[in-house]
Amino acid sequence: MKYKKLIPFDDSLKEDMIVQGKVKSIQPYGAFIELANGTVGLLHIEDMSVARIKTPFDRFSIGEDVKVKIKSIDKENHRIMFTYKELLGTWEENAKLFKEGTKVKGIVRNTETHKNGIFIELKPNLVGMAEYQEGIEYGSQIDVYIKKIIPEKKKIKLIIC
Repeated sequence: MKYKKLIPFDDSLKEDMIVQGKVKSIQPYGAFIELANGTVGLLHIEDMSVARIKTPFDRFSIGEDVKVKIKSIDKENHRIMFTYKELLGTWEENAKLFKEGTKVKGIVRNTETHKNGIFIELKPNLVGMAEYQEGIEYGSQIDVYIKKIIPEKKKIKLIIC
């Protein structure tokens, strides 16, 4: 029977710590981040941003330096989970950077062909919605007009220019 060799665990690492690392590998489900001490943990795709991205390559590239927050530590199995989106500011902080009645650039993150519309990322932790239009493709950078910001519902209504 073969046993997996475990890397010695760094007991100085604690949950909620912000650490610097390097993207070592990208998989469909997330990115593996290596810290300076050689510890490697997983940054799951769901913890990369509020915007729905199809692949971690939409957010990161291999070899990129990145700050992440330690989300959880499983000392018994030597596993660390990271989060990135928690370092990108709250909805309110990001929404304050935009004003109703202005034109801005956004990235198409989800195109729904039914009543919902098209989700457009204004910042990694801020997404607005525009009415569905034919020919709009995922990942495209487009100009949008900010029609309405609704803080109590954490919604931004957009119009595609």
